[in-house]
Amino acid sequence: MAIAKAERLMNLALCLLGTRRPLTKRELRASIEAYVESFAASDGAQGSDEAFNRMFERDKDDLRELGLVIETVDGVDGDTGYLARRDSNRLPPVAFDAAEAAALGLAAKIWQQARLAGAASGALQKLRAAGMPLASQDGYEEAPPSALEPRIPAHEAAFEPLMVACRDRRPVVFDYRKANAAQPQTRHVEPWILECWRGTWYLAGWDRDRQAERVFRLSRITGRVRSRQGAFTAPVPDHVTVRETVESWAGESATGTARIRLRAGHGYPLRSRALSLREVGEGWDELEIPNGHGLDAWLVEFGADVVVLEPAELRADVVDRLRAVAKA
Repeated sequence: MAIAKAERLMNLALCLLGTRRPLTKRELRASIEAYVESFAASDGAQGSDEAFNRMFERDKDDLRELGLVIETVDGVDGDTGYLARRDSNRLPPVAFDAAEAAALGLAAKIWQQARLAGAASGALQKLRAAGMPLASQDGYEEAPPSALEPRIPAHEAAFEPLMVACRDRRPVVFDYRKANAAQPQTRHVEPWILECWRGTWYLAGWDRDRQAERVFRLSRITGRVRSRQGAFTAPVPDHVTVRETVESWAGESATGTARIRLRAGHGYPLRSRALSLREVGEGWDELEIPNGHGLDAWLVEFGADVVVLEPAELRADVVDRLRAVAKA
């Protein structure tokens, strides 16, 4: 909506809400600056009256579409009058149950490291000041003292521009470095949704270059995210399987097991999923972990701290990926 139109609608709404009696078109035309400036030059002319009537009817319809209840009263100085009663346009009290309040508090934590941290904190403070208990899932008005506090980090520079692009359905361009690539590549993406899994943010969307759905890890986006004009070229699905896709990368859709050696003191994500673990000496441990699609790409991320023992196919895939990185 253009700024001039938005300002005109705001002024019309304020006039209709602020009056104690119905106002006629003539009174509104003389009271609102935008109407005065638009039609003063030819005031009284039939063409000017018709143009004003068309604009006023459009503005009135737009306000009603936005939810403003405008009453029409006949016989006001021989004309039709308009007003918007405050009691008819008052929003109901804002109320949240315990689960909704907990969700609000958790959503605010997302912004703890982003530019909207102050705004999110201020919003929660206003709700508390209005007497609303922002309860946790356990029913406490404030979370009880604890050594552990749930956090959802949003420190990646790409988080905010991608969140806005998902909200506005706007295509984006960014440079992305895959796990097995030495140099980033430019990706043209129609962003669908952001999701956090195990403390890491992922973007799901339509990759225009590959003409397929893709999931991107935000920490691998390099440089600035640039938004682009234009509509999406692919339909947005009702359900996007971000977590399932990431789990397959991590080998969590297991079809068997793998045996690896892991340098002592390293690879804690792998250790947390180990089915068995034993020390083998010289600073190495041997682990048995679930093996599924995408495990080779995940193991490559640990570099020289991981050696695949079996199965042979997984070992060959990891070696091939490492050679590709070294060659690049």
